[in-house]
Amino acid sequence: MRKITVISMITMDGVMQAPGGPGEDTSGGFEYGGWVATYGDETYKKILQEELEQRADYLLGRKTFEIWEGYWPEHSDFWPGINEGTKYVLSNTRGDSHWKNTDFIKSIAAIKKLKNSHGPDIQVWGSSKLVQLLLKNDLVDELWLKIFPLTLGTGKKLYGDGTVPAAFALTESTITSKGVFIAKYERAGKVGTGSVKV
Repeated sequence: MRKITVISMITMDGVMQAPGGPGEDTSGGFEYGGWVATYGDETYKKILQEELEQRADYLLGRKTFEIWEGYWPEHSDFWPGINEGTKYVLSNTRGDSHWKNTDFIKSIAAIKKLKNSHGPDIQVWGSSKLVQLLLKNDLVDELWLKIFPLTLGTGKKLYGDGTVPAAFALTESTITSKGVFIAKYERAGKVGTGSVKV
């Protein structure tokens, strides 16, 4: 069985839309594209580079894939693995791509089959609707979050209605000099409840 890991840059109010640049995703009239730009430091760069160097396959929503499809094939010097790993794209409207190692899938059943197959672990970057679908179907094994010290109040969010109640355990964490909280969580069973004793 392959692990599915969601890797996301989010604001404190959970927005994940267009962290990389102003033109990345303006859907819904989003005006804050590139909101991570002022938060880089050496700690952040080192952790990001470690993530990019891992051997993985990738599960992407169509919109994220189409943003990446026009950029990453020509920038493999920065992220060689993105060209070599298989890109599985959840889409009902696309079926082919010039980008090598790309397969299209159409359903949550196909994702479950993929998760139960053999191969490298699977990383999900961006893809807000896909992430929400995975959380709704309890298919996320790990969350690697970079939580930035700002709120935007609008934009696509990591969590949506219908997320399955689930417990996660913090396995690693770092705070950068710019206040970015970088945390890795792994699935840790069911949500526990009880009374708080004072």
